[in-house]
Amino acid sequence: MSGTAVVQVVIPFVILLTAWLMPALTGPTLPFGVRTPPAHADAPVVAEQRRAYRWWVGGVRGAVLAADLVCCLAFPSKPLFAGASTAIAAVSTVGYLRARRAIRAVKRGEDWYGGLRQVVAVDTSLRTEPVRYPWRWAVPALLVTAVTAVLAAVEYPSMPDRLPMHYATRGNADRLAEKSIGTAFAPVFIQLALTGLLLLVTWLVLRSRAELDPARPAASAARHRRFVVRTAGSVMVLGACVNLGILAAAWQSWHGDLSFSPFPVLAPIMAGLLIVVAIAARTGQGGSRLATGARDGAAGEPADPRVVAPDDDRYWRAGGLFYVNRQDPSLFVAKRFGIGWTINFGNPRCLLLVAGLAVFIVTLQLIGR
Repeated sequence: MSGTAVVQVVIPFVILLTAWLMPALTGPTLPFGVRTPPAHADAPVVAEQRRAYRWWVGGVRGAVLAADLVCCLAFPSKPLFAGASTAIAAVSTVGYLRARRAIRAVKRGEDWYGGLRQVVAVDTSLRTEPVRYPWRWAVPALLVTAVTAVLAAVEYPSMPDRLPMHYATRGNADRLAEKSIGTAFAPVFIQLALTGLLLLVTWLVLRSRAELDPARPAASAARHRRFVVRTAGSVMVLGACVNLGILAAAWQSWHGDLSFSPFPVLAPIMAGLLIVVAIAARTGQGGSRLATGARDGAAGEPADPRVVAPDDDRYWRAGGLFYVNRQDPSLFVAKRFGIGWTINFGNPRCLLLVAGLAVFIVTLQLIGR
């Protein structure tokens, strides 16, 4: 199997592995994005839906992955089985929605929140003493960008007069441009824009709202700090890997290669995705898999079973995929089912963020022309 075919199989496999692990990465009181009291975290319906989801994902998505592998072996010179990743994502979404609907039905029918005291816990130290920006995680992305700039300067005199700027599906160059500072250094500009965006988003999510356990606020605040640092760091590592992929693509363009090889471009990106998944598996969403102890403030902290986090399912729309809460000033909140953060679509600043992202994408397209 060629290197390209390996990457074509690895991409859907990483998606499959992440989806299969997802129920274990989410906190015990948020099974499939449904807020539940700790006393019902191990309810029979939750265990049942976890098994059903994994059978669904492992079976159906495994069949899709097997079909993708067969296509790569039978037609190694053909483009990627384009429907594999999309089909795998669609199957996992269906499994997630089915499990969520079943758990919510039992939650309402048995009135899980009846007689409980719903409390919002806040740790003001997260504002007065915010998490320090993990600059060391940003060094690899910045270093790769610097190396790309140096290599572009060194290679510029020997570059061909016309540089490939875009490749078709089959890897053949379909657009050439005259050599210039703009075209030769376009990959560097893209890396700078991407790295700058990641630095900004990381700064914002470090100040995102913490999901605190009102029964153990100090311990959950400490876990939140460790969670945001690890997850933000893994995103920056992924950014460095993407920059490596951009460098690999630029190297082929600088030498006038009219036939594009995707393996050296996609391989570092796949490595970055695996690193993100590995860190998420050790950390858990919101730090749910991190152990707590005396250093986290857990020792001696009361744990009244009648005190629980508010039932805020109503703010999570479209099957819990979108958070819409106009009363919440937060711009970013932790995902209910997934890795990392999502946008509060009820915050007016969300429109500015979406508009800025659109401008960023258009700018990248203009740079690549």
